Amino acid sequence: MNKAIKKIKKYFSTNFEVLAATLIFLIIIAMGVEFYKAIILMLEFIVIMEIVKMVSDFIKKETLRLRFVIDIFIIFLIRDVIILSTDKNRDYFDIVFLLFVISIFFIFRILAIKFSPGVISLSKKKRSKHDANKVSKKVLSTNDDGREQS
Repeated sequence: MNKAIKKIKKYFSTNFEVLAATLIFLIIIAMGVEFYKAIILMLEFIVIMEIVKMVSDFIKKETLRLRFVIDIFIIFLIRDVIILSTDKNRDYFDIVFLLFVISIFFIFRILAIKFSPGVISLSKKKRSKHDANKVSKKVLSTNDDGREQS
């Protein structure tokens, strides 16, 4: 039991955004709502969690990842599709339009992951050349008196 509690504490200490989003969600659930609204609230919970994760990542790394922004839009649009599809007075044009927009965002997400500047994939030949160049290069620095040392 103590091992499980330690794992949970370790997880929440490194991922505080999940804890923050969970607290917000529990407050909403404590208010007592119907199942239909609970589903909508669960989807809102995911949106809140993604937003908190995005803000947390921005504060830590001082960069905004395009993937997080696109994920938030996709989840929010899926939430809207579910809300519109469960409505008694369905407007199928709106649902189809939102599904089209979601598919466009999925294409953007794939492109954002594929062409991300943080991810560099090297073929085996290039990787071996890259590693060989790293080993063969010497780093020279100077002492306080101006002499080079390796």
